[in-house]
Amino acid sequence: MNHLIKAEFRRLLATRMWRGLLLAAALLGGGMMSAMALVGPENFTPPMPGMDTETGVRSILGILGYTAFVPAAAGTLAVTSEYRHRTAAVTFLFAPRRWQVVAAKLATYGVAGLAYGLILAGTAAAALFTVAAARGDSLGLPPGTVLALLARIGLAMVVYLLLGVGVGALVRNQVVALCLVIGYLYMGEALLMMIPGVNVLYPVLPGGATAALTDFTYLADAMSQELGSTAVHLLPPAAGALLLTAYALAATLIAVVSSVRRDIT
Repeated sequence: MNHLIKAEFRRLLATRMWRGLLLAAALLGGGMMSAMALVGPENFTPPMPGMDTETGVRSILGILGYTAFVPAAAGTLAVTSEYRHRTAAVTFLFAPRRWQVVAAKLATYGVAGLAYGLILAGTAAAALFTVAAARGDSLGLPPGTVLALLARIGLAMVVYLLLGVGVGALVRNQVVALCLVIGYLYMGEALLMMIPGVNVLYPVLPGGATAALTDFTYLADAMSQELGSTAVHLLPPAAGALLLTAYALAATLIAVVSSVRRDIT
């Protein structure tokens, strides 16, 4: 098993994807947080509470959760590339127990997701504290609470990368899988929140669980107010964490079962 994990790490490090993934984490974390903090959430359209309030800080931190399509897309690419370039047949020839290959891939990309999340959270924290200090603003949350919220977002990114692996193993067609992952995470859940009656499902979806984990209620509340629909009540943070864990386990199971039972071609 160890040799398979080492082989997956070598495969990952031999590509440009891991560098692009970490660069994206730094740009989205540090770059986006710097821009939002410099502009000030009170100057957004529509305006949001300022960074001197708890709601304002939670809001700009929660927006980072909507970048989850990036690690999810990376996980999808990791699996679908094997089938697109037809290297899966060679891999399974040298390791006939397919579940071990999939487990090694999941372990490898779980570490990659953790690295992505740490860089995203670290650069976002550095940007937020630096801009706040430069502007002389006092944050509406203590530094320890800010770091804890960012750490939750970073860990959530591991789940999304594993979800991408599960979708890639299930769909296999790279273009279709990427469209499903990016389209759903980037637009799908936001559209569901706009449909009366259907928006009650949002709290139990991955995006709703992530929002619950970080207590990011601003977007759901704003949509409900704008549309005049019933307010969406998110799960408690602990329940959001458990639900995201369940999604990660489900993605892992899907990846293993679909790879073992289906023909490579």
